[in-house]
Amino acid sequence: MSSLIRHVTIDAADPYVLAGFWAQALDGSLADDDFPGDPMALVTSAGATLLLIKVDDRKEVKNRVHLDLQPQDRTRDEEVQRLLSLGATLQADHRRPDGSGWVTLHDPEGNEFCVERSAAEMAED
Repeated sequence: MSSLIRHVTIDAADPYVLAGFWAQALDGSLADDDFPGDPMALVTSAGATLLLIKVDDRKEVKNRVHLDLQPQDRTRDEEVQRLLSLGATLQADHRRPDGSGWVTLHDPEGNEFCVERSAAEMAED
């Protein structure tokens, strides 16, 4: 049998705080044994499990790997607004006049991630 991805791991200055953002973003939850100041935090959601690990060095360049989010119960644009209200920031807007495209955001520590159209929006094409 081949290997399976167990976690997607994200380096963080403050794993607990960043895990809180991702738990809200993914409608997930932090592990019961995660507390402020811990060197790692685990976010479990329907689509992925994220492991956030404390690192002392700051993020300086673009991520080589990033998450692509697809909203399940709202539009891409509604999801972008929700994530901005949770603390994400806009990095680049790749939406096209025909409704296609995506939006690249930064999480509160500057890690890039993208928001694509929902499956319902893609089915309209």
